[in-house]
Amino acid sequence: MGTIGRVLRLSRLVSGRLKDHSAQHGMETWEFDALATLRRSGEPLTAKALAGTVMIGSVALTNRVDRLVARGLVSHDAVPGDRRSLHIALTDEGRDLVDRVVVGHARNQQDILSGLDGDERDDLARILRELLVSLGDVP
Repeated sequence: MGTIGRVLRLSRLVSGRLKDHSAQHGMETWEFDALATLRRSGEPLTAKALAGTVMIGSVALTNRVDRLVARGLVSHDAVPGDRRSLHIALTDEGRDLVDRVVVGHARNQQDILSGLDGDERDDLARILRELLVSLGDVP
């Protein structure tokens, strides 16, 4: 019970820190996650691939992509030969925004983990990865 309680508290604390940082840039954390995922991919992603990477369902993704399109941060176009699928891509504005925010995002993550030394961070990452995989998460 103590371990699960601490994991839940940690989740709330980390989520709060990430939410605060995103809000400083006029974003929600899910917006940063989607934009950063597209930036890392280096190319447009299908809605299915993006949904799988940011771990949300297709209905939620459709709503979120529509909101990002309305803000001018992403575009979506039909996949050639498949009218049911969309390619989602960063716009220049979306790329500029995520590039500006990512530096502070990385610093925020370092601050969150600053209570641990390098070996402890590595151990924690390994243990959490093993636990996630044992619960059915993708390695």
